[in-house]
Amino acid sequence: MQNLHSTLVTIDNFVWGPPLLILLVGTGIYFTFRLGLIQFVHLPAALKLIFKKSESGTGDVSSFAALCTALSATIGTGNIVGVATAIKLGGPGALFWMWLAALFGMATKYAECLLAVKYRKTDANGQMVGGPMYYLQYGVGSKALAIMFAVFALGVACFGIGTFPQVNAILDATELSFGVPRITSAIVLTILVAFVTLGGIQSIAKVAGKVVPTMALLYIIACMSVLVLNSDKLLDAIQLVITSAFSQAAATGGFLGASIMLAIQSGIARGVFSNESGLGSAPMAAAAAKTDSCVKQGLISMTGTFFDTIIICTMTGLTLILTGAWQGDLAGAAMTTQAFATGLNSETLGPLMVSVGLIFFAFTTILGWNYYGERCVVFLFGTKAVLPYKIVFLGLVLSGAFLQLDTIWVIADIVNGLMTIPNLIGLIALRQVVAQETQSFFNSFRTDKLATTATQ
Repeated sequence: MQNLHSTLVTIDNFVWGPPLLILLVGTGIYFTFRLGLIQFVHLPAALKLIFKKSESGTGDVSSFAALCTALSATIGTGNIVGVATAIKLGGPGALFWMWLAALFGMATKYAECLLAVKYRKTDANGQMVGGPMYYLQYGVGSKALAIMFAVFALGVACFGIGTFPQVNAILDATELSFGVPRITSAIVLTILVAFVTLGGIQSIAKVAGKVVPTMALLYIIACMSVLVLNSDKLLDAIQLVITSAFSQAAATGGFLGASIMLAIQSGIARGVFSNESGLGSAPMAAAAAKTDSCVKQGLISMTGTFFDTIIICTMTGLTLILTGAWQGDLAGAAMTTQAFATGLNSETLGPLMVSVGLIFFAFTTILGWNYYGERCVVFLFGTKAVLPYKIVFLGLVLSGAFLQLDTIWVIADIVNGLMTIPNLIGLIALRQVVAQETQSFFNSFRTDKLATTATQ
């Protein structure tokens, strides 16, 4: 068993090695310049579009609800545990490379969500379906790549990000902070997941639309409290992030030191893991949006990466750095908990905030990935397979309390990386479609604006 685990770790390191990270970031760089720095030039317009109701167009949920569904899957343990892991491995400089990956990743997220709306279809139940499997089949013309993506993504939903890591994060937090037995938490969690997910995308989007903004705001306020209380160290922390990105991070305290390459790799890998730009998950939620323009939905969807990494991961990272928690012997959630305890000067309030944040972020991630898995099942087996899938998914959520999951997590990480490959092939193959749709939209937008000005 130990040999199997070691082999899987080797495969995992290969899958998430420099070639895939370069391809991911490279795709983002290509779209950034091909689309005229769209994530910088049009970010203000994209943020305005989030709250603007679409009066026309087809879809199952509002653009805001679709964004919240996508964010429910991305804002999770990666924002709390993933950032801590990146900084523990690569030093403060990892946060800089996380920013860089996110900025270019916004262009990738724009492109994949644009394509999701352009190539979406209606299923037998009258619901919108879309995502990489649809633009791979109907845009690229490859059924094989479409099936490959759907199988890998279903694996991630059932055995990866969608279940076990999130379930264990919730059970650990409720046991450590509130003394609730793991089996009790697992049963309550399974009932809650069933209650929300059996109602489909409308039910998931309704819960995500309330929980995600509320929890994100509360977590940001908690981080801001630490930053304000330790404002005298903030500039030094930011300076340390930038200088460490381009120099060897020396060993200090419990930190073992890190090379520039390690800072780059850990920052980019954890950044991508957190915001999922290029993985192909968010397009499945974007396809359900009520919109009359694939470009508008692409713009709205790219803000997800901005909120996830540029705002929330940055808040966590700066909290870890200016409190000095990154130099200690702790890692993961324990390291973030220590940072809040130190920053707020409270051994009870800090850990409580991290635990509550973990519980809600992990819960919404389960909901988001349940929906992604459902979309893959519909593509592979049709709408009749949805109920059996949901029953299996609930069984997996419940079983999370009883499993020793080291090996399963490594398998999940491998499948997570593998689903990226067909998606990136699709993005590169359809790059001209993305460029043409973007150009056409902004040309007509300028024409309409000039016409409006002329009649005034």
